[in-house]
Amino acid sequence: MESIIYVGMDVHKDTYSLCSFNADRNLLFSQTQMKSTTGNVVRYLKKVSEMNNDALTLCGYEAGPTGFGLCRELQKLGFACVIIAPSSIAKTAKDKAVKTDRSDAQLLAKTLAFHSFKEVVLPSENIEAIKDIIRLRSSANKTCKRAKQNLLSFLLSHGFSYSDGKHWTVKFTSWLKTIHFASEYLTFCFEEYLSEVTRQIQRLSLLDKKLKELEDDKEISDGVKKLKCICGIDTVTAVSLVAETGDFNRFSAARHFANYTGLCPGRHSSGLSNKGTGITKQGNNYLRRLLIEAAKSVKRSASHGHKSKRILARQEGASSEVINYADKAAARIRMKMYHLERRGLHCNKAATAGARELACFAWGMMTGHIA
Repeated sequence: MESIIYVGMDVHKDTYSLCSFNADRNLLFSQTQMKSTTGNVVRYLKKVSEMNNDALTLCGYEAGPTGFGLCRELQKLGFACVIIAPSSIAKTAKDKAVKTDRSDAQLLAKTLAFHSFKEVVLPSENIEAIKDIIRLRSSANKTCKRAKQNLLSFLLSHGFSYSDGKHWTVKFTSWLKTIHFASEYLTFCFEEYLSEVTRQIQRLSLLDKKLKELEDDKEISDGVKKLKCICGIDTVTAVSLVAETGDFNRFSAARHFANYTGLCPGRHSSGLSNKGTGITKQGNNYLRRLLIEAAKSVKRSASHGHKSKRILARQEGASSEVINYADKAAARIRMKMYHLERRGLHCNKAATAGARELACFAWGMMTGHIA
């Protein structure tokens, strides 16, 4: 068999630290640090291969803020490169006590050699761009909520409190126009807070329109249309599920996808003691939050057999198998949450259980397991 040299790369904005490992000889060698350019890495990999009788090289680095650009460029040039999930790297007490770029590169090289890691699935450039828009929308939503809260806190501190219904309705907006301050400084503050809220609402509306346009992207349109047939899943959640997950078929069972979202309960076992814990909260926390919100939406929806106009519009044009599966999902999730709350479980825990069911149904919809 042709020998393989494993190259661990500790990747940063300005520098790359590389280390090679020969598993047959259990030898770490060619430790170096270079400027962060793909050309430097290519020259290093070619030199290491030549030094070891044209051996194959497998390089890898942790997923992080530098993104997937280096991996894509190396793959285009014909080099084998993988991105390692940080949570799958086993670290000893020594690794935690002494952390340098040099030691990190050594650890990554050995992790590659022992195959003790989980590979991050590399999305296409189009899917990555869609994910960036989704995350931009999520960030804008948080900023908008913060701006609204700042305005309400300012009004409350000066004796203005709205108690005639919900905030941010037409009636609430009319009430804001009636507020006046004797001090010109307070008037200036109020106008600035209000203008920031207005600007953030407009920004969020613009991003929602952009997400609506993304529904027609050829790479995700079929999956989005199917997922939107399920009660509780609208444009934002459907686009996020498809873009963030990528290929649903990489999960061999529904429970594996639920575990990817961190919605499965953990386990604590020691000796004769064996008890369950809360959900693991591992994996994609953004999808986990969206699924929990969607489950709560299912609970608030009409009972089984009575569909809203929005659901009917989303299911228009879908096959009868997809519609029946979507209706089955809504009925099961709603019933599960109802029974759990009747047994005394907190509504948030019941919603988490419903979200786990929803994740499993979403996996079934996307992989064709809708029998």
